[in-house]
Amino acid sequence: MGSLAAQGMVDEAGAESDIALAWHLQSNHYPPLPAELVPVARRVIDKANRGDWDKRVRLPEGVSYRGSRLAPVAACVEAWHLDAFLEEDDDWGEDPLDEV
Repeated sequence: MGSLAAQGMVDEAGAESDIALAWHLQSNHYPPLPAELVPVARRVIDKANRGDWDKRVRLPEGVSYRGSRLAPVAACVEAWHLDAFLEEDDDWGEDPLDEV
């Protein structure tokens, strides 16, 4: 599985598909990530597409990032392998994930 499978799901269902996102979070991770992360992952994707890499998102009850209920967008994209769901933009310059 992995990034190629995620890209295939995005190609078939579209990057806006919560079904593709749920499949990715639960099938491309071990252990599977909880389904409650789908709306959070959608917010992460929206913020990343706007370039808000340094913003934070609130995690659902029972999920934490380094002991906090808030997690940086860049860290979520990296940890949850959300690259396939991001819009491509050649004008971004340096990869913001390199700083995490």
